[in-house]
Amino acid sequence: MSDSANLSPSVEIERLANLIRQWDHAYYVLNESVVSDFEYDQALLRLKSLEDEFPELKDPSSPTHRVGGYADQAFSEVRHSYPMQSLDNSFSREELEAWFKRIGMDQERKRLVFELKIDGLAMSLTYRSGILVRAATRGDGTVGEDVTANVMAIDAVPKVLPNQEIEELEVRGEIYMPLSSFERHNEMAIAKLANYEGSAADRPKVFANPRNAASGSLRVKDPSITRQRGLAFFAYQIANDLKDLSDSHFDSLRLLSRLGFSVNPNIRLIDNFDEIFALLAEWEKNRHSLDYDIDGAVIKVDSFAERAKLGSTSRAPRWAIAYKFPPEEKTTLLEDILVSIGKTGRATPFAKMTPVFVGGSEVAMATLHNEDQVRAKDLRVGDVVRLRKAGDVIPEVMGPVLAMRPDGLPEWQFPKACPQCGSELRRDEGDADHYCINYRCPAQAVARIVHFASRVALDIEGLGETIVKRFYDLGMVADIADIYSLTFDGLVALDRFGQKSATTLLQAIERSKTAPLNRFLVGLTIGHVGSVAADLLAGRFGTLERLRLATVEEISEVEGIGPIIARSVVDFFAHETTTDLLDRMAMAGVAPEPVEQRQSQGGLLSGLSIVVTGAVEGFSREGISQAIKEAGGKAASSVSAKTSFLVVGESPGASKLKKAQELGLRLVDGTSFGALLLGVGTLDELEDFVP
Repeated sequence: MSDSANLSPSVEIERLANLIRQWDHAYYVLNESVVSDFEYDQALLRLKSLEDEFPELKDPSSPTHRVGGYADQAFSEVRHSYPMQSLDNSFSREELEAWFKRIGMDQERKRLVFELKIDGLAMSLTYRSGILVRAATRGDGTVGEDVTANVMAIDAVPKVLPNQEIEELEVRGEIYMPLSSFERHNEMAIAKLANYEGSAADRPKVFANPRNAASGSLRVKDPSITRQRGLAFFAYQIANDLKDLSDSHFDSLRLLSRLGFSVNPNIRLIDNFDEIFALLAEWEKNRHSLDYDIDGAVIKVDSFAERAKLGSTSRAPRWAIAYKFPPEEKTTLLEDILVSIGKTGRATPFAKMTPVFVGGSEVAMATLHNEDQVRAKDLRVGDVVRLRKAGDVIPEVMGPVLAMRPDGLPEWQFPKACPQCGSELRRDEGDADHYCINYRCPAQAVARIVHFASRVALDIEGLGETIVKRFYDLGMVADIADIYSLTFDGLVALDRFGQKSATTLLQAIERSKTAPLNRFLVGLTIGHVGSVAADLLAGRFGTLERLRLATVEEISEVEGIGPIIARSVVDFFAHETTTDLLDRMAMAGVAPEPVEQRQSQGGLLSGLSIVVTGAVEGFSREGISQAIKEAGGKAASSVSAKTSFLVVGESPGASKLKKAQELGLRLVDGTSFGALLLGVGTLDELEDFVP
């Protein structure tokens, strides 16, 4: 939003009202998030503040007087029997304490219900004699859209209730798309788009976020498409007044659970301030441990009698309030799309943006993964884009705000030449990535040295990217073998490189000479060989010398190693550049520590230490541990440097995931791993989990 300091109150009120109406139309009708929730809320608060200060300027049609949203004209209209109101928002402890005072908690203790605020689509479900007869969106709070046919296709919504004696029951809740469903859908859509040649109308849809995905999935004309999207539902309210219902909202939620509705398990009944603030702090910290998005919490008075006394405004009840977490999605300008070159020569596009504070830190760059991802999201230099950052996870560009795209922005084209060395960037048929074909490209050389010294490989402390780049530019190292030619005198002769730093680095280099063979193999940057394949190869052949002499056939016999990896290993060791590197390192005293040889018949997971976090479909916690052991692996309970990979299932633990990321371990998708244990696929085909 631009600076409004010089606008008159009447002009600013009109400007804000028109902006909010535009944003509402885009959000509720077009499924397009033009601004972040935080920016929307701040604009609405500013408008309300101005209207309170200048009541003579208040317009009866102002967005502050109604619930946000519109009924989509493509669906028939439904008039709600009971208005579906919005909630007032709070953004700080002080604002929440002011609400406590307004409802009288400073005078008498009241029971409150704490609920997570699910980021989905509000839904009203009407049952007659236990049969679902109508489903309607919120719309404008008075009139919504009839989406009964599509909701009937959602397995998570009960169609027939066990108690059919209740003549009419209106249940309200949130339709949402689980993060696992969202990621699975977008991955499939992007894969289809790579070779898509059909009509624009049937073009696979890549969604910007789970909320838009849920909304869009409910508005398709074909309910079978809705069924495929994996939507879910949490019930949070009975709208109509049932005479035999107690005076407690919390008890009504328990009734909903008995009737077969999914009620969020994290709802709490509380009666003091401190517990509320403790829960808010806990969920703000752990919000990403869930398989659905939350953007805050809702606090409600439990007693229906007390709610009646407190009443409502024209748009929101006084007996409930939403507390919004600090924003983790912002809009910013996409200044450029650049390309970085990795250790294998892979060319990865990344976004250079106007710096913006999101998710607790300032972000100016974010990976765009590959050409297909850029095309699927239709990102163009000069776009205003939505940037999302979940806690400590790498920031992601969600997509452009099309309503703010300047006219004439050209589509982005993947460069034909490497930005570092000018060599060709080649994309082979069937490959998602481009590669720089020049092995001696400076960017590749530096990346290979950094990887060799990283914690996941040789763990040479003090040889990070900045130092490696400096040494490379000075001509001190050109490849990994040159690391072992560094001397004390040469290091201390450098500016700002003291004796202590030189000693520490040389000691770390010396220790790396006898690193375990599997870590040494990881550090060599052999195509398709990560930590899992390196463990298998080291365990089967025992020494570097035996592996260098192995044939494709012998390597392919290793359980878990396929012909592609086998060919890659043989070609790597046959190359004269590799021979030169290994000979020079051997002359410098590098001798990887042999490991005890394991026979290939030890099982699919022989020699691997595997940690599982979250639920894996088809297995209990004990069952998956037993299956790992039966396949020859070790089912470890905690993540360490000895872990081969972390299996990430549904609702994973945040601490294990974070520890694995810090150690640079591979993350494996739980569904893919479960299929492997059931006999589908190989170790080579395991899908990676992307946070």
